[in-house]
Amino acid sequence: MSLEITLAVLLAALLHASWNAMIKGGSDVLLDTATIVAGAGLIAVPFLFIVPLPAPASWPYILGSIATHLAYYFLMVNAYRTGELSLVYPLMRGVAPLITAVLGIVWLRELPAPLSWVGMLLISIGVIALALRPTGNAPVLSGHGRAVTFALGNAAVIAIYTIIDGTGARLAGNPWSYIVWLFVLDALPFSIYMLATRKRQFIVALVERRRHGLIGGALSAGAYAISVWAMTKAPVALVASLRETSVLFATLIGARLLKERLTPRRWAGVGAVLIGVVALRAT
Repeated sequence: MSLEITLAVLLAALLHASWNAMIKGGSDVLLDTATIVAGAGLIAVPFLFIVPLPAPASWPYILGSIATHLAYYFLMVNAYRTGELSLVYPLMRGVAPLITAVLGIVWLRELPAPLSWVGMLLISIGVIALALRPTGNAPVLSGHGRAVTFALGNAAVIAIYTIIDGTGARLAGNPWSYIVWLFVLDALPFSIYMLATRKRQFIVALVERRRHGLIGGALSAGAYAISVWAMTKAPVALVASLRETSVLFATLIGARLLKERLTPRRWAGVGAVLIGVVALRAT
């Protein structure tokens, strides 16, 4: 991976962790998520007049991505409702790259080099280590069954939409066209759902928390736009793994702003992730 792509994906990781922390630190996870999704779609609208239409071959992937993202939002909201940011975020993001790598071999015929596998494994192991919680003398994920279930389910969903978007952006002719149309259309079904189920609260949140929604939407759109662009320049599995360094930022944000406890085991996980990043950069 080139230095340009590496630095860009690391920036995407920071942006991603930031908007996830905004959701976890809010008072209503579902409303906060909905305002950010709506904000991302609104921010993308002006770019519709700048980018060309995506190629016809990419439209099935845009529609598939929208459907998959709805499942992602549902699982993410429930994971954050039932567990700490520094527990569920590492699980969601740590398992996803390995699933993505396997799907990439099957769907995209991208076989990572041995050193790439080492890097991806170290990142995933480090990220999962950040989620392990001490109980007695053994690190276990006890007492958080629902949160863990939602997080692991979302890991599979993340891998699926990563493959979908990596493929669709390559077929679009212009990756930015794919990205812009995806964000605009992705905001519609979630907003319709909120209007149907929590109309008054959603409208109030859009008005009263418009700054929160626009900032979070900009962070969300920027993070994923960079990642999708990078997947057109480098193997999808490598970009997916490097993107998950966002867990480092999420862990530090959780400790600093949300007062979530860091342990020596989590610091060891941070070290494993950093070594994994170096391994990916060397490939």
